[in-house]
Amino acid sequence: MTILVIGSTGTIGSEVVAQLAGKGVEVHALARAPEKAKFPDGVTPVKGDLTDVDAMRAALKKASTLFLLNAVTPDEVTQALITLNLAREAGIARIVYFSVIHSDLFTEVPHFTGKYTVERMIEQFDLPTTILRPTYFFQNDVTLKDALFGHGVYPIPVGGVGGFDG
Repeated sequence: MTILVIGSTGTIGSEVVAQLAGKGVEVHALARAPEKAKFPDGVTPVKGDLTDVDAMRAALKKASTLFLLNAVTPDEVTQALITLNLAREAGIARIVYFSVIHSDLFTEVPHFTGKYTVERMIEQFDLPTTILRPTYFFQNDVTLKDALFGHGVYPIPVGGVGGFDG
């Protein structure tokens, strides 16, 4: 089994690559600039971009499983739909899609709407699929700490408690 990991250089994707490689799985890690990426031993770097149909077609041809974690960008849905269509064309046997919890409930949030749209497309495929729906990653707080903690309120929807003394 060969797994193509899309999103392989990000916080989550790099951990997926490391964990799979540590278990002896054949991993192909897609990156726009694989020469700059640092992958574990045994991982095959693959140059590609989700909007480059030829590169994606070539990358998917060598895989049996697709781990799809695409970035939150204005063309996120387009990137995912292109990739999923090419995956179906390539005969990918299994898809793991990294979505978000409650995408169906918060469709006014563009990022959630995009994930919801992609999930609906995946439903149309007759393929074994796992959809991961994480909630919130607290490591986001490191990046957003000034905006989050500079006003004395922790503005994340984690229940009825909103104040923070820090």
